[in-house]
Amino acid sequence: MPLRTLTLICLIFAAQSRISAAQPDSDRMVAQSSERVAGLSYADIADLADAAPLVAQARIGNIIKLKPGQAGAVPPGHQRVYVEANVGALIRGEGGISPTVRYLYDAPLDARGKMPKLKKAQVILFARPGGRPGEIQLIARDAQILATPAETERVKAILSELVAVDAPPRIVGLGDAFHVAGTIAGEGETQIFLRTENGDPVSLSILRRPGQQPRWAVALGEIVDEAARPPAPGSLLWYRLACGLPDALPARSVRALSPQDAELARADYRIVLDALGPCGRTRTVR
Repeated sequence: MPLRTLTLICLIFAAQSRISAAQPDSDRMVAQSSERVAGLSYADIADLADAAPLVAQARIGNIIKLKPGQAGAVPPGHQRVYVEANVGALIRGEGGISPTVRYLYDAPLDARGKMPKLKKAQVILFARPGGRPGEIQLIARDAQILATPAETERVKAILSELVAVDAPPRIVGLGDAFHVAGTIAGEGETQIFLRTENGDPVSLSILRRPGQQPRWAVALGEIVDEAARPPAPGSLLWYRLACGLPDALPARSVRALSPQDAELARADYRIVLDALGPCGRTRTVR
């Protein structure tokens, strides 16, 4: 057996032991095809970018199909391959990256059982460093997407938002809600505090006035000022809210309110959810 082939096979088995252990069982993982990347939403790309400590643009070189005995657990309709790719640009990664990377990828098969043409393809990889120099691990089975110019720019824009000093934090739940009735019928204000991963204050405020549509805003700070506005659709703040807020106010958030005020707070929270719209995730892999 040629020395290069023997070396690659040894690396495959070394990588397999780590990468397969980090990936969930195939019955819960159904990957999206790289050829359908155009269907990925803002939330899909944000999910990948947010979870990946390493994001790189690369050109696929060598590909080796793994036999069933080598591949481990592979979801139906997929072929696990060992990939060598040449890195063209590091988009995210504090520790740098090797000029050539190696990783495992579950390539989706078409109706005829054929793999997509991956050799020489330009791709964006969402990954974490592997156990050896030049080895990386995709953060999900579909964490390789085609590097079209539009998709590359979108990934870069989302990553720029994520690493900004004033980037909105991840939402992990809802805190207390308060409702204050106005002096006339139909007037009132609800304030809902959000729990965040890093503890930074984020709150929602909903204002009702007779004869007017309810107005709401989100504040990133201790004080809700006149400059607070709803987030722009397709922005990182919109993504954090639309994809991070629960479907309803939990009982603990309104435990200090009267039944009437609690009901009004729930209705005001629903106004926020309806205005944000659906998160828009299309990926089934997490």
